[in-house]
Amino acid sequence: MYIKVPLFFMGVLATLLIAWVGLTLIPGVQISEVNPPDGLKPYTEQQLRGRSVYIREGCIYCHSQQTRPVGYGADQKRNWGRPSVPGDYFYDRPQLLGTMRTGPDLFNIGARQPSEDWHLIHLYNPRATSPGSIMPPYPWLFREEIHYSDEVLAARGDRVVPVSQEYVPEGKVIIATQDALDLTAYLIGLNHTYPVDGKE
Repeated sequence: MYIKVPLFFMGVLATLLIAWVGLTLIPGVQISEVNPPDGLKPYTEQQLRGRSVYIREGCIYCHSQQTRPVGYGADQKRNWGRPSVPGDYFYDRPQLLGTMRTGPDLFNIGARQPSEDWHLIHLYNPRATSPGSIMPPYPWLFREEIHYSDEVLAARGDRVVPVSQEYVPEGKVIIATQDALDLTAYLIGLNHTYPVDGKE
């Protein structure tokens, strides 16, 4: 009995050590050898703030950021871009690959939708840009204010979102908060259309 107990704990420790080597140490060494592609730029400060908003709002629960090659789904038929490679995530800490695709993959959303207006309207009310969308709106990223005059809004530096009147409360205008602008900058920055190993 006195001999079996130490052996049991040694077995547990050995199992944990093997798991750590296989799941953490070896992948870490492999990733440390990956370099960023020439076309990949570090995030700006605003994009990093937007990335934090992306995480806070749980966007990863419905959107992935990884495109797959032919034979592993319909990504290429959907024109979502070349298959992603490890170097594409060089500046991502943590990586936001995602596994769910309730919404479309966002790996190249900045290339598919480069318009700031489009993203702001879409965040305020997805149905305003994408009829039938099941994505929830994010009204807390905006302010609904009385529309006094364009001069007042311009003097305050407010970013008015050009939402169709049918989605705006009567007499109001929609103002983007800094969180909405930062998140939009991050989404537009998701553009991995640069070539990698001769692939675009």
